[in-house]
Amino acid sequence: MDCIKKLTEEYSGYLRDESRSTGEADSIAFPCSEEEVAAILKECHEAGTRVTVQGARTGLAAAAVPRGGLILNMSRMNRVLGMSCENGTYLLQVEPGLSLLELRKMIGSKKFDTKHWTEGSKEVYARFVKDGEFFFSPDPTEATASIGGMVACNASGARTYKYGPVRPWVSKVSMVLADGRTLTQTRGGARAKGLDAVFPCEDGSSLSVKLPSYTMPVVKNASGYYIEPDMELIDVLIGSDGTLGVFTELEIALQPLPPFVWGASLLFDNEEASLDFTEQIRGAEGLAALEFFDADALDILRQQKKQGAAFAALPQIPPQVNNVIYVEIHAASEAEALERLFLVGETFKAVGGREENSWIARDGSELDRLHFFRHAVPESVNMLIDQRRKAGLNITKMGSDMSVPDHCLKEMVAVFRKSLTDHGFQSAAWGHIGNNHIHFNLLPQSEAEYKEIKLLFQEWAAWVSSHGGAVSAEHGVGKLKAGFLTVMYGESYIDEMRALKRAFDPKWQLGDGNMFTEKEGI
Repeated sequence: MDCIKKLTEEYSGYLRDESRSTGEADSIAFPCSEEEVAAILKECHEAGTRVTVQGARTGLAAAAVPRGGLILNMSRMNRVLGMSCENGTYLLQVEPGLSLLELRKMIGSKKFDTKHWTEGSKEVYARFVKDGEFFFSPDPTEATASIGGMVACNASGARTYKYGPVRPWVSKVSMVLADGRTLTQTRGGARAKGLDAVFPCEDGSSLSVKLPSYTMPVVKNASGYYIEPDMELIDVLIGSDGTLGVFTELEIALQPLPPFVWGASLLFDNEEASLDFTEQIRGAEGLAALEFFDADALDILRQQKKQGAAFAALPQIPPQVNNVIYVEIHAASEAEALERLFLVGETFKAVGGREENSWIARDGSELDRLHFFRHAVPESVNMLIDQRRKAGLNITKMGSDMSVPDHCLKEMVAVFRKSLTDHGFQSAAWGHIGNNHIHFNLLPQSEAEYKEIKLLFQEWAAWVSSHGGAVSAEHGVGKLKAGFLTVMYGESYIDEMRALKRAFDPKWQLGDGNMFTEKEGI
C-alpha cells in the first residue's frame, strides 16, 4: 500500500516512547481514516506482519515501542467528528490521535471545526455553546497524550481521586481487528453472560470468547484486561493495551465544570504527619485530588531551581519542609468551597500542621501556580536523569506504578522506604496518595544499579500483589511491566489472558510483548 513506508532514519524517533526504551521496525504507516486502518491491517494479516499501535508515544510502559514489523501511528486521525447529548450529558465523538491538550483547548473555548459534522451534531453544538462550562475529567500529567492512548491503558491522573479513570467516561468505541474486521461497543450495550462473551462485528460475523476467571483487586488498577462476570463488553476493550484491536473512534462524556475549583498545597515537616493527614481527610466530600511529594523530590526540585531559570517562578520551599500534599476542592458554591477548605485546614492542624505552611489558591492564576509546582517535581527529576545520560550513563529512572488498599498505605511506604535504605538507592516519590498510589522513582547512578533496581521492583510487585494491590495503577502494563503482571496474577491466569487475545488476534500480530508474550498452544 502507498501509505506504508519503509522505516528510514527519518522515522527513527517512532522507535521510542517516554519510557526511554527503543525498539525496531521495518515499516511505518500514518492512516487518516478507519478504512485505511482496516486495509493496512488486512494486508498485514495476510502477510503475517506484526503491528505496534502508537498514539502520541507519551506512555511510560513501552506499549508503543515496536518489536519488528509495522508501526501503525494514529496521530493523523485527530479530528472531533461530532457531538451528541444524552440525558443531559454532552458526548464528543473523537478520533484516537486527538491530543488531550487540544481537546481541552476546544472544550474550554467551545470552538470546534464543525465543517463536516452532521446537522444533528451542529444543533447540539449550538446548545453546548450557550450552556455552562464543561471539562473532560481524566487528567494525566502529560497533556500531550492522545485520547486513544489514554483509553488503551485506562489512564487516569490527579482528579481520579474523585472522578475515576478514563473508563467510566468512554461511552462508545469503534475498533478494527487484526484481520481488518470492525466492531463497535457502547456503554449500556452488550454484556457477557457470566464469563461467556460474544462480540458482533460489522460484517455480520462475531467473536465468541471466554473471559478470564481472575478477580481484580479493589484498588486503582490498570493491570491486565478488565474482567467481571456479566460485565459490559466495552470494558474488555478499554485498557487492552493495543493487544486486541485498533481504536478508530471514541465517544467520551463531558461534565459540568464545578463553579468553584480551589487548591491548597500543605507543607509538612515530616512524612508521618502527611500520611496521618491522608488517612484522616480521605472520604471527605468534594475533594477532587490528593497529591503527594516527598522530601527527596523536593530536594531535587530545590537544586534544579537554583541551577536554572525553568523553575524560577516557583515559590520557595522552606528548608524544614520535607513533604507536600496538594488538595483540590470542587464545589458548587463559595460557601461550600469555604466549608471544605476549613475542613482541610482543621485536619492539617490536627496532625501538627501550621497555617503559615500552606499555599491557598482561589482563582485561576493561583491554581495555575500550584499546578505548575505539581508538574515541576517530575520534570526536575527528568532533568537530573538527562544530565546523567549526557555524562554517558545508559540509564533512565525507574518509576513504580503500584497501588494498595487504604489500610496498607502506611505499611507500603514503610516497606519501600526500608528497602531503599537497605540498598542505598537514590529516589524521589510523588503521586496520587488519595488512591494509595505513590510513584516511587528510583534514580540509578550506574548501569549496575539500574539492574539491581529492576530486581527490587519485582520484590515490590510481589509484596503489593500479596496485599491485594495492583502492579500498574494507571500507566498500563506495556512491555516493561509484563513480568509484574505474572507476579500479580500467576501463570495460569496469564494463560487465560493469552486465550482471550488469541480469540481476537489469532496470528498474534498486535502489540507483541504488551502484557505478556506469546506461548505455544495458547
